[in-house]
Amino acid sequence: MAPRREARPNLNAGRSSRRGNKGWLENYLDWRQLVAFLTDPRKIPLTAKLFIYLEIVLNVLVIYVVPYTEIDWRAYMQEVGGFLNGTTDYSKLRGDTGPLVYPAGFVYVFSGLYYITSRGANIRIAQYFFAALYVITLTLVFRIYARTKKVPPYVIILMCCTSYRIHSIFVLRLFNDPVAMVLLYASINAFLDSRWYLGSALYSLAVSIKMNILLFAPALLVAYLCTLGTLKTLLHLSICALIQLILGLPFLLENPIAYIKGAFNLGRVFEFKWTVNWRFLPEEVFVHSYLHVSLLLLHMLTLLYCAPVWITYMKSYAKLKYVGKELKPQLRKKEKVDMSTVSQLFVYPLFVANFIGIMFSRSLHYQFYIWYYHTLPYIAWCTDYKTVLKLTVLGVIELCWNTYPSTVFSSAALHLCHIILLYGVLKNRSKDK
Repeated sequence: MAPRREARPNLNAGRSSRRGNKGWLENYLDWRQLVAFLTDPRKIPLTAKLFIYLEIVLNVLVIYVVPYTEIDWRAYMQEVGGFLNGTTDYSKLRGDTGPLVYPAGFVYVFSGLYYITSRGANIRIAQYFFAALYVITLTLVFRIYARTKKVPPYVIILMCCTSYRIHSIFVLRLFNDPVAMVLLYASINAFLDSRWYLGSALYSLAVSIKMNILLFAPALLVAYLCTLGTLKTLLHLSICALIQLILGLPFLLENPIAYIKGAFNLGRVFEFKWTVNWRFLPEEVFVHSYLHVSLLLLHMLTLLYCAPVWITYMKSYAKLKYVGKELKPQLRKKEKVDMSTVSQLFVYPLFVANFIGIMFSRSLHYQFYIWYYHTLPYIAWCTDYKTVLKLTVLGVIELCWNTYPSTVFSSAALHLCHIILLYGVLKNRSKDK
């Protein structure tokens, strides 16, 4: 009779069970990390690095696959070509689209592009320049969002990296608007880093490319007064003015009236066929001076309505970020002060002031989308709306800007979305007050 074998415990059973539990836990943690990567505002720096690399590849693909479209580039080259040939009378600098209507900084930047692109003939080099500009802009914008930690990463990815219109404005149309905006975002980053002189210089340089940057000026003035005081505000305003004077000096010496009238023409009449936001109006109403005056009045009244809260925010920003008269950063109190909230106190007035200016603009052309595109997620997340409504509004705005030519419905929908966002922002403003 065979000897009976003793029953031995299955040591691998518990081990395999523990492996299974550990594997499930690891998968769960991986899933949570992925969700946090897309939803946690603290993950924006990591998310930004990945998508900036992807954007480099995407922009190169766009340049090679999508045909370039000529709109203003040839006119830009003609305008700066006249300057490079010795003409400093602004009234004589013209292109196929009409007279030169941008400040002197534009002339210098595009004169450089004139040389590196063989008098504007080598479009591919210009496209690479604007692709680099796109990546720099995105880097600066992501840095602002990372400082404020207000908007989840997936929203920034959806808005900042997926718009065909924005890619087109940069690498397929070569407009001057992106040059102005990259300098603007660089100035905001400098201000957040407490480098006020650099920020003022960059801001003035942005204005020297295109005047739309002045839409940020009301909030920036509040920031100067509340953070730096009256004397230093005058100093920084002088720096901004001096830069404009130096850049415009050759043209001011030749024909000052022509330069000021051409570069800073606030009464410029826009063509109805290009308007994105007022298509639902009859053309005779669109060009009427009463409409222009009414929009300016509404713009000013809305700014005045928001100003008290902006002053409160900027005073709080100065109190939390700085100590003493020497304005030394309060680095040792980071554990007590949420620095992302401090950054929001500065960024909020700037972005809202610009949004108000765009909402009451006399006309918006397709390239003007870049004026506020990257700030829209922040504006939407300054409201108390549900996430679904926020994303819907942002999606409809994108659709309106991609409808060409604009229609009665697209322009009306754009205004409706603007009103919804402004109402949400002003509603929160009333709460804060």
